[in-house]
Amino acid sequence: MLKSLLIANRGEIAVRIIRAARELGIRTIQAHSAADTSSLAVRMADEAINIGPPHAAKSYLNIAAIIDAAKQSGADAIHPGYGFLAENAAFADAVEAAGMIFVGPSGDAIRIMGDKVSARIAAEKAGVPVVPGSGGRIEDLSEAAKVAECIGFPIMIKAAAGGGGRGIRIANTEAEFEQFLPQAQAEAQAAFGDGGLYIEKVIAKARHIEVQILGDGERAIHCFERECSLQRRRQKLWEEAPSPVLPENIRTKLCASAVALAEAVHYRGAGTIEYLYDDATHEFYFIEMNTRIQVEHPVTEFITGLDLMREMILIAGGARLRHSQKDIARKGHAIEVRINAEDPAKNFMPFPGVVCGLQVPGGPGTRFDTMLYDGYQVPPFYDSLLGKLIVWDDTRGNAINRLKRALRELEIGGLKTTKPLHLLLAEDEEVLEGKFHTRWLEPWLEANAARLER
Repeated sequence: MLKSLLIANRGEIAVRIIRAARELGIRTIQAHSAADTSSLAVRMADEAINIGPPHAAKSYLNIAAIIDAAKQSGADAIHPGYGFLAENAAFADAVEAAGMIFVGPSGDAIRIMGDKVSARIAAEKAGVPVVPGSGGRIEDLSEAAKVAECIGFPIMIKAAAGGGGRGIRIANTEAEFEQFLPQAQAEAQAAFGDGGLYIEKVIAKARHIEVQILGDGERAIHCFERECSLQRRRQKLWEEAPSPVLPENIRTKLCASAVALAEAVHYRGAGTIEYLYDDATHEFYFIEMNTRIQVEHPVTEFITGLDLMREMILIAGGARLRHSQKDIARKGHAIEVRINAEDPAKNFMPFPGVVCGLQVPGGPGTRFDTMLYDGYQVPPFYDSLLGKLIVWDDTRGNAINRLKRALRELEIGGLKTTKPLHLLLAEDEEVLEGKFHTRWLEPWLEANAARLER
């Protein structure tokens, strides 16, 4: 069992980790930048250490500073949360080399599954279907052109490393392909320090479905799937579980394939295996694995009753999986919407500021994961996520009604947020019927621009 844990992250996920650790009797140390001195996580932790200036490159991405802080505080382990260094194999290696525990998979597992090309190869070896595309990294334009001709347009150009929609371009023609390839390479290099690319066939009107897994390095289990198809610029805005369209026989195959892949790479901790799903043909294809806890993990917690953060910390401390697959049952329906400091009426322009008049929704089946408090200054240096509103009820329809009620209760004065967007989505007929896909939201936003301005 761990005795002390350093959190190498910020915002609502740092608060979430502190709460889970405290329930396990673990002392918490919050690593923070100069911009986060007054953050809720710093206030809550048993100890806090300033690791550098506001810019992430000099603080939350500074491996040496984080390791030094952990040593200084006597931490047994480091939890990376999500984003920043959470999927950085060199960081995982450095933590272990310093004699501490990395709360997550091994550096080797991150290298295999964090790189989309090697992850694709691992998936194929495990018998998991993959999207038609290049068998490895694209080295030059002539090689890429041959692959493109073979699989046909439209084609998606993707960064081999990283995620979050960066380094991705969709080419509908050969001319666009030649134009976008160097752009994607430059963006991938800037975002991840790795300009490696690969290409794959675009699945028209695909749905984005992911499977939550837990592993202890030997055995793995799944905690069912999440539907994450409501996206803007490949950034998820609304997630739910279970998927409203997945037939039970396909769900069984999909989840079993995720377990097979996790066990094949000896995965340790919480992770998510992501798929594209064609609900016309009922075919699914592996696209990538996130080797960390996900932003949307609370919807899985609601439908299964599991505390994924607790399980993740226990596994890091040396525990074997405490549950078998037959123990994991789902009940009801859960939805999460991301509340960002952005103005949806002005092309989602970031809107940092001072929080005033905060009112958090409550009641049955309602949860708001956040780092906000009245008077908190939202800094302009980081991701705009303010919190996640999660609801649960016995049916999807009732969950949406509960979501609308909770959204109306939620008040975050002093800032523009994405709350109006989610209220409109919760009233939309196609959303209510589950008739959407990964490219559905952007045309909808154009069609509803005037309503967002009211």
